[in-house]
Amino acid sequence: MAAQLPLPTDASQEDDGPEETVADTKDTAPAKPPAPTFKTSTFLLTFLFILGIWMIIDPTTRTGVATAFGIVLQPLIGFGHSYLLLTMFLAAAIEMLLTALAYNWATDWVKAAKVQSWSGAFRKVQMEAVKSGKKDRVEALKPHQAELTKLSGEVSIAQLKGMAVTWFLVIAIYTWVGLFIAAAASPVVNLGGDNVSLMAPLHPLPIPLWFLLFTLYTVPLSLVFRRILKHYALQRYEAQHGLAGPAPAGPAA
Repeated sequence: MAAQLPLPTDASQEDDGPEETVADTKDTAPAKPPAPTFKTSTFLLTFLFILGIWMIIDPTTRTGVATAFGIVLQPLIGFGHSYLLLTMFLAAAIEMLLTALAYNWATDWVKAAKVQSWSGAFRKVQMEAVKSGKKDRVEALKPHQAELTKLSGEVSIAQLKGMAVTWFLVIAIYTWVGLFIAAAASPVVNLGGDNVSLMAPLHPLPIPLWFLLFTLYTVPLSLVFRRILKHYALQRYEAQHGLAGPAPAGPAA
């Protein structure tokens, strides 16, 4: 008959205990969080955002920053104050191009398109689950809703980074345009056959005419530049990944 293996003695059990405890302690010890790294882009975005706020509060800072912009803009598009409307249009184009580039840099258009597609698909599935009156179907969608909310938040936060640059540039260039027109010997232009002063206030609004005209330039230019850059980014992604159809459906589809 085969000999039976002896059971471990109490001493051997006591010896094995501390070794297992040490091993368990090493395995369960929480990992140290990674040390925060300095990001130049985050620092610059924060600086521009804070500077933009300070420019609103302090007119001296606002004028100083706008004057610094004028060192480049006035020789480039000033035309000796001879073509005020053209200068305003070119200043609006430069401003909106720079802000569109910043917005495009900060925004992952592919991710934003996917989240938008997933949101539409999820809303349809969610409405069907609610109409069915089955609580289990509604509960099953909650993890997908949480994930979609997280992704939507990430897209929104990324877009806020571009807003920091936009905030700063809008204040600086708007201020420069106002100073440029005020420095003109005759801020009078022909609009619709009538000679009007760009510094004339728009009654009953306490804003000058140039502010309204410049805004009318910037709004459509902003939409055009952003649409072009977004289209180019999505086309490049499709070409790199061999895609020709719309963004893939979401997890709830």
